[in-house]
Amino acid sequence: MERIPVASTTMSSMGYDLESRTLEIEFVGGAIYQYFDVPEEIYQGLLSAESKGRYFNLVIKPLGFEYQQL
Repeated sequence: MERIPVASTTMSSMGYDLESRTLEIEFVGGAIYQYFDVPEEIYQGLLSAESKGRYFNLVIKPLGFEYQQL
């Protein structure tokens, strides 16, 4: 999946596949995770959030998406 660089202290890049609704995040430090069945609005919210780490912790984590580390 193609990821784009983001300005964040916790994430270095992210990408989204609309067809499979998969969100991919590369965290600072190199760990890459894929989150499954994520609505596009959640991805857009993360992308536009002033604090991506805060959005991730307050919105994405509590929703309990299935995920895997690559």
